[in-house]
Amino acid sequence: MSKGNRKVIYSWAIYDWANSAYTTTVMAGFFPVFFKQYWASDLTANESTFWLGIANAVSGLVIALLAPILGAMADQGGLKKKMMLSFTTLAIVMTAALFLVSEGMWQMAVLVYLFGAIAFSGANVFYDSLIVDVAEQEQLDRVSALGYAAGYIGGGLLFAINVVMTLHPDWFFLADKAEAVRWSFLSVAVWWALFTIPVALYVHERGQEGRLGWVASARAGFHQLSGTIHHLRSLKQVWLFLIAYFLYIDGVNTVAHMAVDYGLSLGFDSSVLISALLMTQFIAFPAALAAGWLGARFGAKRVIIASIAVYAVACIWSSTMQNASDFYWLAAAIGLVMGGIQALSRSMYARMIPEQQAAEFFGFFNMLGKFAAVFGPLLMGLASYLTGSARFSILVIVALFAAGAIVLYYVDEKTQVQES
Repeated sequence: MSKGNRKVIYSWAIYDWANSAYTTTVMAGFFPVFFKQYWASDLTANESTFWLGIANAVSGLVIALLAPILGAMADQGGLKKKMMLSFTTLAIVMTAALFLVSEGMWQMAVLVYLFGAIAFSGANVFYDSLIVDVAEQEQLDRVSALGYAAGYIGGGLLFAINVVMTLHPDWFFLADKAEAVRWSFLSVAVWWALFTIPVALYVHERGQEGRLGWVASARAGFHQLSGTIHHLRSLKQVWLFLIAYFLYIDGVNTVAHMAVDYGLSLGFDSSVLISALLMTQFIAFPAALAAGWLGARFGAKRVIIASIAVYAVACIWSSTMQNASDFYWLAAAIGLVMGGIQALSRSMYARMIPEQQAAEFFGFFNMLGKFAAVFGPLLMGLASYLTGSARFSILVIVALFAAGAIVLYYVDEKTQVQES
């Protein structure tokens, strides 16, 4: 099947629509609150926060360490799609299993969530790498943006429905809010499974025929990985990009992960924060599509740097927020650039790496993305502790954006590394 086929592209992009329901409803929305109030209600707030933090940290560390190895295996064996679907299946099963975890069973909830988060992240490694099998070089920006746009609208749509379920459980013939949340987890699993069907049917990686088996792929994968690491000096532009990506995506992740906590620390009502989160999702949908067009027109690097500048200004602005309307304006500004910066980072990187080693290289890409979720929140927490000011803590993130933009400026996006 040739690359650039519309049905193939849409089938690939719709997977973002499918799995983004997990990030919105489960990871960002209901699981943290439900864990504290339902499964771990017998624990203190500090204890429940500790165990939830452990689950997130362990899942991130496991994928960060395994992603390059699994990626190399997938490249050698033509296993990108098979691995993506295997991890997806596990993630769907674990998400559905949350429906069955009874009140007070916090240990089981943590375990199920841990395996689900690992599987979700693992599937994304191979989903990202399949973009080189789906799109031609000149299509990468728009196709990557299409995926993110679909993710924002799909994840936001189901999350909105699930929020209504929890606010008005009687409308859905449910007993109470707790039952509504449990059914929300099940709805994510069904949604995810249903919209994974197109990618399973229509997306195929090139050169799959005659590839190695699982054992041989593992052996060849380790050999490929060691060879790539050995030749790091010849990968200057790729690693320069990865350093820049690590810096600015740390800022992006920090804003995403800490925005609600920051808003609460300023005294904003939680309903305002949930409304702003939903608004951001729907603004990001057309904005991501526009970023794909701009990237194709003016170059991905220029648009990424412009997006970084918007993030930096937003951080400075957020340190002066006074009321809820300010928070909504901030959410709108972030929504305009958050999809584009992620989509164009993926397409710019895909354009630079060798196609036959895409899964391995995206393993490194996702590995740094996982590690980048650590330092920004740590810097914010440290700044807040030392200064006693939540407003000052947000300003330290500007340094990450500035450093990332400076390094990215020196990246030659037209350089493509040859297969090692």
